[in-house]
Amino acid sequence: MRDCVTVVTTVATATEANSLAQALVERKLAACVQSFPVTSCYFWDGRINNDAEILLFIKTRKELYEEIETAIREQHAYATPEIICLPILTGSKPYLDWIYDVTEPAAKA
Repeated sequence: MRDCVTVVTTVATATEANSLAQALVERKLAACVQSFPVTSCYFWDGRINNDAEILLFIKTRKELYEEIETAIREQHAYATPEIICLPILTGSKPYLDWIYDVTEPAAKA
């Protein structure tokens, strides 16, 4: 079984989402980045906020997580961005193989 994960983050705008997705795929850190408009309710700076955001699901190899986190932090506008890594426990073998086929660690890129 391939050791694949989904990294999740949110950004404020579709422009930011597209820029980040493009950068991750171009650098072969992600096989696919899906984006979804969401409304987030959260506590920040002493108050409850409700904001429109874009949620990104980044499909990748587990070994690339640190490079992805660094890339997100470099481009992210938030002081404390959501960056979490969710395991893909199982999935279609051809799909998981595809994730591996199109992503590469930096040393190999």
